[in-house]
Amino acid sequence: MGTRNSRVLHRSLRDTPPKAIGGEGVYLIAEDGRRVIDASGGAAVSCLGHQHPRVIEAMAKQASTLAYAHTAFFSSEPAEALAETLVGHEPGGLAYAYFVSGGSEAIEASIKLARQYFIERGEPQRQHFIARRQSYHGNTLGALAAGGNAWRREPYAPLLSAAFSHVTPAFAYHEKRDTESDAQFVARLAAELEAEFQRLGPNTVAAFLAEPVVGATAGCVPGPDGYFKAVREICDRHGALLILDEVMCGMGRTGTTHAWEQEGVAPDIQAIAKGLGGGYQPIGAMLASGRIIDTIRSGSGAFQHGHTYLAHPLACAAALAVQNVIREDNLLDQIKARGKQLEQRLTERFGNHRHVGDIRGRGLFWAIELVADRATKAPFDPAFKLHQKIKASAFADGLGCYPGGGTVDGRRGDHVLLAPPYIASAAEIDLIVEKLGSAVDNVLRSVNQ
Repeated sequence: MGTRNSRVLHRSLRDTPPKAIGGEGVYLIAEDGRRVIDASGGAAVSCLGHQHPRVIEAMAKQASTLAYAHTAFFSSEPAEALAETLVGHEPGGLAYAYFVSGGSEAIEASIKLARQYFIERGEPQRQHFIARRQSYHGNTLGALAAGGNAWRREPYAPLLSAAFSHVTPAFAYHEKRDTESDAQFVARLAAELEAEFQRLGPNTVAAFLAEPVVGATAGCVPGPDGYFKAVREICDRHGALLILDEVMCGMGRTGTTHAWEQEGVAPDIQAIAKGLGGGYQPIGAMLASGRIIDTIRSGSGAFQHGHTYLAHPLACAAALAVQNVIREDNLLDQIKARGKQLEQRLTERFGNHRHVGDIRGRGLFWAIELVADRATKAPFDPAFKLHQKIKASAFADGLGCYPGGGTVDGRRGDHVLLAPPYIASAAEIDLIVEKLGSAVDNVLRSVNQ
C-alpha cells in the first residue's frame, strides 16, 4: 500500500507499516497472516502479551458500566481500587497515585509536583533539576528537557528549559575506566553529582531524576552496586527529592514490582506507565510520598496540574486487571526464571560474538550492544544504520525487537533491546534469541565485517 493512501501521520513518511489485525499471547498477527513474536512488547509495553482474556473481560465489563467521568466531578471504582493496589501498602513511603495517560505525562506531573512541593515548603529558590546524559524521560517538552539524549533534543533545544542540567550516566561499559573498581566508579559519579549540586547552589536543586535501569536510549543499563544509595544520600543531605523514572523498567519488568527494590533505596516521586496497563489502554501514573502530599494538603490544598483523562475509568480497569494477573499468576517468579534463561541464551549466542561488546540487563529486560571492534569498543558508523537494518531483518523473519542508535553519545552506537512478555514460555525465549542471532549475523554479513 502506497504512503499516499494513508491519512495517518506514520512514524516514517516514506513507508506505511503493515496492519496488525490481531494478537495472541506473545504473537502479533499481520494482515497477510504472518505471525510476529513481540519480543520487545512494542517498547516494553505488552507485559501480558496480546488479548489476554482476563484483561479483555475486565475492560468489557467496565465499558458496559462506565467508560468516562471527569475527575473534577467524580472518582471511580477502578481508579480507587488501582491506587489501593499500587500504594495502599505504602511501598517505600509512596502513598498516593495520580493516573495519567502515559509516561511523558507521568514525568511532567513528577517535575511539577516537586516544584510545587518546594514552593509550599517556603523554598521557591529550588528550581533546578539534575538528570543524566543518555537518559530518556519522554517526548513532551518538560520530559525532553529532563532527558539527556542529544539526537532527540537537538531540533527542540531552543524550546527546552534551562532548569535541567546533566551529569555522567552510570553506564559502566562506556564510562568506567579500566583502572577503576565498581566502588571507585560509583565514588567518581557521586563526586560529580555533588559538584553539580555545589555549582548550582545546593539549596536551589529541587530533584535528581534518573531511570534505575536505563531503557530506550542506552539499552537496559543498570547502575553499579551502591550507585543509587550514594545518589539518595546526596539528595537527602541537600534536601532535594529523588525522582525515579520507572516508565520502562518498572512494574515487574526487572523481576521486582519496582526496580528500586533491588537498589535498597526508595524514591520520593516515581513515574510508571508501560507495564502498568500492558498496552490494553493508555495509562501512566505518578506515585508520590505521603510527606509531599501532606505538605500540599496543609498548604494550598491541591496539586496545581491536571488533564482531561486523569484516572480514566476504563484505563484504570484495564491496568487493575493487568496487575491482578501478574499477582495471581505469580508472574514475578516467572520473570526471574525466564530472565535467567534469557541471560544464559544471550550469553551463549553472543558472548563470543566479535561484534557484540556488551550484554546487559535485569529480569526480562535485556540488550546487546553492537561494536565494530570489541577491543576498542568502537561503534559502527552511524550512517550504516545498523540497528535499523537488524530490526528490519528480524521483522522479516517474524521477530519484533526494539533496536536503538546513539547508544554511546546520542549519535554513535547501536543496541538491540528485548523485553518479552512476562507470559513467554521457555521455548519462546529460545526462539527469540535464535531469531535475533540470525538477524544480527545476516546484517553483518552484508557489510562484509
